Amino acid sequence: MKPIVSVKDFSLTLGDKEIIHNISFDVKPGEVFAFLGSNGSGKTSTIRSLLGLYEATKGSLTINGKRYSAKDAITVGYLPEERGLYTRVSAIDNLIYFGQMKGMDRADARSAGMAFLAKVGLEDKATLKLKKLSGGQQQKVQLGVAVMGDPDLLILDEPTKGLDPVNRKLLLDIVEAHKQKGAAVIYITHLMEEVERLADRLFIIKDGQTKAYGTVADVKKKFKAVSIEDVFVGIYQDKKETK
Repeated sequence: MKPIVSVKDFSLTLGDKEIIHNISFDVKPGEVFAFLGSNGSGKTSTIRSLLGLYEATKGSLTINGKRYSAKDAITVGYLPEERGLYTRVSAIDNLIYFGQMKGMDRADARSAGMAFLAKVGLEDKATLKLKKLSGGQQQKVQLGVAVMGDPDLLILDEPTKGLDPVNRKLLLDIVEAHKQKGAAVIYITHLMEEVERLADRLFIIKDGQTKAYGTVADVKKKFKAVSIEDVFVGIYQDKKETK
């Protein structure tokens, strides 16, 4: 199966510091790919390079076989760790605006936006300004922006941040539904139980270098670990690391 995302021999130097050193991975349609690492490990720099915000020093990063550009926005849904919505605008108008930015017409964007708000229990909050909503409710709207237009690729950075267990499960169910529809999902989280539930394959990065890559089962077997949390902690404590 041809991958949606391909990262090959990618290195990145910013100023006089090498941030990423020669990493390679791909992400296939219909899979959740967990991209894991501590803060400062190189995850955000890799995503920014994939989205064309940084120029690779070496190697290549492609989406659907080509370097990403703004005209490809409809094919990618991105939920950043920090919210990027308009807080003085209503929930539905945020969804309509970003839907149109992805190439949807206003009527389709409104219909899709209202359907999403109904799915996440915010239909009665549709016309409220975003600043009137709780942090968890705003996070739901941010996810709605990401999934507008059913993109080929979803990049979700700490998507369950600020959510209670009920709403966390609701969000994870939505992610799984998009996976079932054939979307590739890059999933960034510090919650290893979410990796165990959702991920088909994973990549662990430390100090800009590859430390683990493969299916969840294969990585656990390679590191002789019961859980991905054990693998992650072992890598970051410089224990159990397998060359």
